Amino acid sequence: MAGRTPILYGIKACDTMKKARAWLDQHGVAYDFHDYKSRGIDKARLEAWAGKVGWERLLNKAGTTFRKLPDADKADLTKTKAFGLMLAQPSMIKRPVLEIGDDLLVGFSPEVWAKTFG
Repeated sequence: MAGRTPILYGIKACDTMKKARAWLDQHGVAYDFHDYKSRGIDKARLEAWAGKVGWERLLNKAGTTFRKLPDADKADLTKTKAFGLMLAQPSMIKRPVLEIGDDLLVGFSPEVWAKTFG
């Protein structure tokens, strides 16, 4: 974990993201923020993440963007189909994603983050 500044990926206006950023700030954790809305996400990074945690964990099925999709788009999900959805609409990626060197945390859990940052 030492050496590289963690990168927090998400969407600025998301309530969960606001909690995550507040947690990092309150615990004195310096980080860079990557906003999907303004900067998007590249397929190579998504592939790397999926290799670590699985594409199923990255796809935010609980979010409004996914729920509003036509049923045909939500049916028979495969990695290829899910990647297409997440690349086209990054708000379908579970938030936050926190890259800490080679480690990856998906979703906000104060307990997990506290263990990670000591």
